[in-house]
Amino acid sequence: MGYLKLAPILFLFLAATAGVSSAPAANYFWSSWSDGKAKITQKNGPDGQFSVKWSGNKGNFVIGKGWSTGTNREVVYSGEFNPVGNGYLAIYGWTTNPLVEYYIIESYGDHKPSDNPEAKMKQNMTSDGGIYEIMTKKRVNKPSIQGTATFDQYWSIRTEKRVGGTVTTGNHFKAWADNGLKLGRHNYMIVAIEGQDSSGEAVINVGVPPATTAAPVPT
Repeated sequence: MGYLKLAPILFLFLAATAGVSSAPAANYFWSSWSDGKAKITQKNGPDGQFSVKWSGNKGNFVIGKGWSTGTNREVVYSGEFNPVGNGYLAIYGWTTNPLVEYYIIESYGDHKPSDNPEAKMKQNMTSDGGIYEIMTKKRVNKPSIQGTATFDQYWSIRTEKRVGGTVTTGNHFKAWADNGLKLGRHNYMIVAIEGQDSSGEAVINVGVPPATTAAPVPT
């Protein structure tokens, strides 16, 4: 799995899945879940760095780094995201009571999450220099942080994809609430890579802004 040896280490196994493992690293929380079908090479690097390669075009996984408790936060990240097929780069997290799985999608592969007959679209919102589409859908008897369960998903999907920048999570939480999508008590929040029956690779650095090119010096 390519984990660093860190302590303490918490293992959380989900019903009917291969399991989740998670550990704090230099003040960051590391989480890795797979259904056991995806072929994955992953590395939990120093500080906010992590990488993942996946292949085989089958299976589902969610891997990322962030915080053990979600909150209103300005999430800064940079890196590369190169899916072949369906994949997501997102701020990803869970709440309990109610149980909710949420995504703030920054980029995606072949499949846009809103292109789903089960999706219930809400109004758009503007945040951090971009427009996001808000949607929700229900998951029935699916893996969750509380085992197999039925729960809602909340989504904000950036209309112009990007890899790197700042995501102000509180703006999304407020917009969801304004649309009747209530969150519960926050569990973990990570900058995540998800793959679904696809291949690809990603390198992400949480807490580091994208590099900028300086303007040429006049001569």
